[in-house]
Amino acid sequence: MPTASLRQSLRRLWALEKFGYSLRVLIALAGSMGLSSWLGQPALVIPLFLGIIASALAETDDSWRGRLGALLATLLCFSVASVSVELLFPYPWLFALGLAVSTFVLVMLGALGERYATIAQATLILSIYSMIAADQRDGASLNFWRDPLLLLAGAAWYGLLSVLWDALFTHQPVQQSLARLYRELGQYFKLKAALFEPIRSLDVEERRLQLAQQNGRVVSALNAAKETLLHRLGDGRPGTRISHYLKLYFLAQDLHERVSSSHYPYQALAEAFFHSDVLFRCQRLLRLQASACAELGTAIQLRQAFHYSEANAQALDDLQASLDHLREQQNPAWRGLLRSLRALSGNLSTMQRQLASASNPDSLAGEQDSSLLDRQPQTLGEALSRVRLQLTPTSLLFRHALRMSIALVCGYAVLHAIHPEQGYWVLLTTVFVCQPNYGATRIKLVQRVSGTVLGLLAGWALFDLFPGTQVQALFAVIAGVVFFATRSTRYTLATAAITLLVLFCFNQIGDGYGLIWPRLFDTLLGSAIAAAAVFLILPDWQGRRLNQMVANTLSCNADYLRQIMRQYESGKRDDLAYRLARRNAHNADAALSTTLSNMLLEPGHFRRDAESGFRFLVLSHTLLSYLSGLGAHRETLPDDASDALLEDAAERLAQSLDELAAALRDGRAPTIHSDAEEALAQQLEQLPEDIDDGHRLVQTQLGLISRQLAPLRSMAVHLLKLGSAPPAGQP
Repeated sequence: MPTASLRQSLRRLWALEKFGYSLRVLIALAGSMGLSSWLGQPALVIPLFLGIIASALAETDDSWRGRLGALLATLLCFSVASVSVELLFPYPWLFALGLAVSTFVLVMLGALGERYATIAQATLILSIYSMIAADQRDGASLNFWRDPLLLLAGAAWYGLLSVLWDALFTHQPVQQSLARLYRELGQYFKLKAALFEPIRSLDVEERRLQLAQQNGRVVSALNAAKETLLHRLGDGRPGTRISHYLKLYFLAQDLHERVSSSHYPYQALAEAFFHSDVLFRCQRLLRLQASACAELGTAIQLRQAFHYSEANAQALDDLQASLDHLREQQNPAWRGLLRSLRALSGNLSTMQRQLASASNPDSLAGEQDSSLLDRQPQTLGEALSRVRLQLTPTSLLFRHALRMSIALVCGYAVLHAIHPEQGYWVLLTTVFVCQPNYGATRIKLVQRVSGTVLGLLAGWALFDLFPGTQVQALFAVIAGVVFFATRSTRYTLATAAITLLVLFCFNQIGDGYGLIWPRLFDTLLGSAIAAAAVFLILPDWQGRRLNQMVANTLSCNADYLRQIMRQYESGKRDDLAYRLARRNAHNADAALSTTLSNMLLEPGHFRRDAESGFRFLVLSHTLLSYLSGLGAHRETLPDDASDALLEDAAERLAQSLDELAAALRDGRAPTIHSDAEEALAQQLEQLPEDIDDGHRLVQTQLGLISRQLAPLRSMAVHLLKLGSAPPAGQP
């Protein structure tokens, strides 16, 4: 019997996100290789492998019923694509027209959602595989159906494995997505703890920037977990297991709102309590909670019980003791700051209770709206409407579709002009390298070329070291598994692996050595075409839409503020409207962070706004943290004389955010200073001594939000001035 450590290692291996995917690919490739060897027809390997690869690339997360439906749709698309290629292959002009139209249509299907975009991309790849197969037999019309059938057989073989796997292990993707979510959340806790270091020279802006960028990763994990859960909810009531995971997802949402909240500027706290250990106590508790989030993620992934460490409870007690000591000093200068620290302590205490109960999330459920918003089109009319909305040159998807179509037609024209050997690999390289923006294309180009060179060198060496065809067949299968295990995280290695697979497969039926130089030339040519297309054809320079991204961030924050204030009237209830407003605000913040990261990869004069953009991101994320602080303490407030002030202030702040967003969208410079906003901030900062803690917290948070408006206005004016200035070296 295996030892306990071996069992634990096997459990960890099984729980890995890529293990199931890689194992399915291994079974599919090994089965196809074994079949071709048993039949004595090594020529079957290439089309079967290509069909498997295309089907695996088309795979999206879903329930087994949804995956079966997606498989049937994928096979239909693959059939039409492969037969069309075979029929049009002898007629270059018709083929070029069909290539342009089909590419444009397939890319535009991305408007319907990620699932459709994935299937459309895989269909485009399979159509090029069909071109490669037709080119191998010199376009001969004899048995033209053979290669399409083999491609479809490979695709159907992997698809059936995928459906069967999902039927047997339907909850594994949910566990993996939730585990990733809690790991990313734990990293956010860790970075948030770094803000509580009481150092006077602390670079708060740099740490806030890191926090904003990590927030983007948390938001991405939240969205992925939501989609995974949504695919398994169906139309009926969720089962016990899914209900359990759904509550863990909602717990992660609430933890995210709480940990992203701020109750006072950290530098002011560090200055006031420089000689106290209270901020160190906050920092230690947050770091312990960060570890707890990571441990919870591991427990979910390995399906083990989660045990919350006793050290966390002791850390909270130490924090409370430190606060009690500060209150006993009765320093009048600390009165307002101590109230903010008390709100912070209450927030940390709530997160402590939530994490301690994570092993039994039912105890935290309360009255919970468990509905999730499905963003997929529900009717054919809605689907057509979404595509129609994207049919404009201002749409990034339209630009990418047009760019991809022109790039592939240009590549096809180059093939007929120079007649390179194995020339259709040029089109395949173009499809993989040509990305929606310049930065992503630049990264993919470098990875594709370097991975191809690495794979060709390894292939050349392995041909000499292992000349036997059976050993090379084994290497081909292993290379295919490595490709799918690394393609989303280490693309250079994945490209090297798929290059090895191609070399070994072609060496089964011919001369693999003869493919080395053509493969390198095709990769360089296809990469050059993709780079030229992205640079010259309706380029999507991120700086040109920075104003729109910033405006969207401000608008979403305004909606979030309005939803929060409604909750203070009706009481805390995480209904769909509130969760949607909160998620939109965080999504907009994450999208701005991604846009700025992409800007850094663009040519110098196109990224001149990047520094200002990152400063705006810090301001925007700080604003969002103050909003989150307001949202974290939602409760029904008792009637008070300040109610009218708070309602009026919240609406005026939301209107100011909306007005600032509208000015950015229209390219109008807003006023830098607003006397009305300054007066409102001063009014909110005048806190009566007899006000209850609930109203005090709301008024304090609104005051912090109002103080963010002036720097936001100033930065907006600066961005608009930069946007109107011509690039360096241009009139």
